[in-house]
Amino acid sequence: MSLPTRHFDALIIGAGGAGLNAALQLASADLRVAVVSKVFPTRSHTVAAQGGVNAALANVLPDSWHWHMFDTVKGSDYLGDQDAIEFMCREAIPTVYELEHAGVPFSRLDNGKIYQRAFGGQSQNFGGDQAARTCAAADRTGHAILHTLYQQNIRARTHFFDEFFAVDLVRDADGICSGALVLEIETGEPLLIEAKATLLATGGCGQVFRTTSNAHINTGDGAAMALRAGIPLMDMEFFQFHPTGIAGKGMLITEGVRGEGGYLINKDGERFMERYAPRAKDLASRDVVSRAIVTEVKEGRGCGENGDYVMLKVDHLGEAVISKRLPGIRESSKVFAGVDPVVEPIPVFPTAHYAMGGIPTDRFGRVAVPAGKGEEVVVGLYAAGECACASVHGANRLGGNSLLDILVFGRLAGKDIIDFVRENPYRRAADSESLDTAMSRLARWDQKGDGISVQEMRAEVRKCMEDHAGVFRTEEIMQEGYKKLCELRERMPEVRLRDHSRVFNTARVEALELENLMDVGMSIAVSALHRQESRGAHSRPDHPERNDQAWLKHSLYSMEGDRMDYKPVRTKPLTVESFPPKERVY
Repeated sequence: MSLPTRHFDALIIGAGGAGLNAALQLASADLRVAVVSKVFPTRSHTVAAQGGVNAALANVLPDSWHWHMFDTVKGSDYLGDQDAIEFMCREAIPTVYELEHAGVPFSRLDNGKIYQRAFGGQSQNFGGDQAARTCAAADRTGHAILHTLYQQNIRARTHFFDEFFAVDLVRDADGICSGALVLEIETGEPLLIEAKATLLATGGCGQVFRTTSNAHINTGDGAAMALRAGIPLMDMEFFQFHPTGIAGKGMLITEGVRGEGGYLINKDGERFMERYAPRAKDLASRDVVSRAIVTEVKEGRGCGENGDYVMLKVDHLGEAVISKRLPGIRESSKVFAGVDPVVEPIPVFPTAHYAMGGIPTDRFGRVAVPAGKGEEVVVGLYAAGECACASVHGANRLGGNSLLDILVFGRLAGKDIIDFVRENPYRRAADSESLDTAMSRLARWDQKGDGISVQEMRAEVRKCMEDHAGVFRTEEIMQEGYKKLCELRERMPEVRLRDHSRVFNTARVEALELENLMDVGMSIAVSALHRQESRGAHSRPDHPERNDQAWLKHSLYSMEGDRMDYKPVRTKPLTVESFPPKERVY
């Protein structure tokens, strides 16, 4: 069949902060850039980021990018690549000022400077007193940034394909990435977009867990596309559970609440974090706080009828502070928890929040895969944001570093693509075999007959992941989970669509997302099963210690045979002394 085809200099899949910041660089350089998004761009999940973006501006307390770097390396449990971390922390300062000049309405101090709040895991002077590093627009920072970037892209005449679903990457006859096959959701018709360079910026995969702070769109599409293209995923065992999701629902209550002075209590009214992190208390690193909450509940100190959550107390801050600094949290608490935090505490429990791992890249956003004893760049393919892993977060991300990650590496990927396209000006046509493989993904869902429903299979996958790859993991629990996932994967061909219509058939999109969830879920389960230590967000009571001798290395999961490989951590920064691993206490 002849397929409608469009040609661009660059294709960006995903319209969150990373994709839009990259697109802005490209469009401003007069390149023809296409941005494909399965939702309207301002519905991308960056819009849900609440607390802020880290940068050592020193507007409130003394600060330095070097201290920020130390906190990020320590927060990563020493698994982060120190060259990429140094680069990100240095770039943070000009990045925030660039956003300010683009029109992001940051909250202000009385002197007119950008307001900065305290956040978890951040310190002055290499582990000293609490720092105030997180630049905030009330508690809607991601919302403010995403809308500003979208407006700037409209001004730069970026070409948007809104409500198009990316099915798969395609290659030319030489095996080089030449764009993607996408599905127009409105009509159900496929479209081939050919480009000289392709950037995956599809965000996270939190929907692989049943209780999550992530939107329904976060189904790991980019990571799964990379897996199917033969690219391994890195460090997928490290999945962050945010300590304060609304109990039983999963919606996010920002760490900014604790940054403003809120604190956690158990059923006895005790500020229990003092026992787990005597110095940082409620502003310890996220993995530390999440484990503390789960431990309190397990040991019978949980709140409520079933004792299955703890309370986040903020009423002592007063209505004026809550209304000014945390208006969105007050609204969320009223709607989803039925409480007004001005009057009573918010019931919270850890919720699946963020993937530290992803598609392996260098710090320029170029996808890099193992080759011999080193690595080689995948020509023409880039990744940035949560779907990528430049390894600035290692085993645990610090709050406020995710917005920073998408902005810094989205921008840098955009700049590198400009150079790549100028050096490779000729169009690459998609190979017919590659195109047939991508089209077969769509054709598979045209099969009729009885079978398992997409919703049923999705529910089983998500329950399996939540039960077997949660905050605490043991060999027995994970083996059982892997076995269940393998059984579910074998039953995938039995899954059938009930609705075969073309026009705006969201059931078809959900079926394609299910395949992505299955592949990404398997990468998390297998990677976690193999790592026999406790590090950052990966906590194993059967291996309670961190083992730097055996496990100070990045994991690489490949789909073929569920194979695991490993590569070393880059411990050498760009210009400063390395931070050697030491015990991580708060």
